[in-house]
Amino acid sequence: MPPSSSAQALPQAIRPDEGTLSLGAAHGSINISKTGSAFRRFLSFAGPGYLVATGYMDPGNWATAIAGGSAFGMALLSVAILSSLMAIVLQALSTRLAFATGRDLAQNCSDTLSVPARLGLWLTMELAIVATDLAEVIGTAIGLELLTGLPLAAGVVLTTLDALLVLAFMRFGFRKLEAFVVTLLVLIASCFAVELMLARPDMAQISRFLLPSAGLFTNPAMLYVALGILGATVMPHNLYLHSGIVLTRAVGRSQADKKAAIRLSTLDSTIALLFALLINTSILILAAAAFNAHGHVEVAELADAYRLIAPLLGSALAAKLFAIALIACGLNSTLTATLAGQIVMEGFVKLKLSPVRRRLLTRLVAIIPAVGVILIGGAGATNRLLVFSQVILSMTLPFAVVPLVWLTASANRMGSLKAPRMATAAAIVISMAIIALNAKLVFDAILG
Repeated sequence: MPPSSSAQALPQAIRPDEGTLSLGAAHGSINISKTGSAFRRFLSFAGPGYLVATGYMDPGNWATAIAGGSAFGMALLSVAILSSLMAIVLQALSTRLAFATGRDLAQNCSDTLSVPARLGLWLTMELAIVATDLAEVIGTAIGLELLTGLPLAAGVVLTTLDALLVLAFMRFGFRKLEAFVVTLLVLIASCFAVELMLARPDMAQISRFLLPSAGLFTNPAMLYVALGILGATVMPHNLYLHSGIVLTRAVGRSQADKKAAIRLSTLDSTIALLFALLINTSILILAAAAFNAHGHVEVAELADAYRLIAPLLGSALAAKLFAIALIACGLNSTLTATLAGQIVMEGFVKLKLSPVRRRLLTRLVAIIPAVGVILIGGAGATNRLLVFSQVILSMTLPFAVVPLVWLTASANRMGSLKAPRMATAAAIVISMAIIALNAKLVFDAILG
């Protein structure tokens, strides 16, 4: 991806007030506490990490985790853990890029890449966002059907109303949006905490699967689900999202201010992603303990999981909590996917749409295949579509990771704030692993 001629004329540091601001009026709208304790200063930066973490536990993640846990027990637990560690490294680079340049990842790509490369990346990320939205549509509709009995097709159409939720929080302010997301995350975590207590998983068995299983490299079916977990955990548009939402903090232009912002924001995202890891592994462990351990090795449907949880765990409450957490995940992902779409569209092609119009556009694109699958293949085909959407995310991931690693390693772009060599080396290894796994998946698909 060669740089365009205009990129060579760019100054070494792009100031936040030059060009289009990421997220418009929200850019720099949150004041930073420069006095008081270190904890108080950290709280000024806390929040964006939890919006990012939301993308790591969307309904598509549920589908892949349940499919993996029921089919392979806890064998894929190491994949969930490694994926989260990869995410921590990559999201830290995203934060570093934002504060060092004052611009988000999409804007940096737009500044430095040729027009064809820029358009290619934009279309790829739009595909990733539609895949994410598809998972949210199906997951939320299933949750509504399980909890209220609303027909699945009607639930899919009803999800268009979440545009009103986006509009409300855009008017309330970014801090209110962050508080709402954190509240739903706590609700989700509480639901799974209760369900795990009811499932009583074997802790000794959990410890045996903290390292990768040999079957991951020999079993194409296990690899397919593992890639789905990877796509659901390390989500490509989240790298663009994070680089935009951290810029809602009004950070000074001095090197000291930027270094402090990078450090505190990285701490925020690391804590949030570890919290997401607990929820992700809880889903997989729950599926392994409730389904695989009882001989139910083909639980690939969220609806089947809902119906089986109550009799297997001996509590009707477990099933209700499952549906409530699923709806909460869908609502959270709605907000973050809208922000990611706004950042990607404005950064790459400078096309501005209101958050509500942006939400309706991507939601309508996602609804068409969802309704089509329901009408043609029935409700049972929705889970296959969910897992497939996560594999699409995994396939598009290199198109977010490679530009991020390339930009943050550039002294010309980042100046003295470029990524440390160890961080760049780790990110390169992660990128190569992702590309290699995707290549093997395509190779296995071609060979049938």
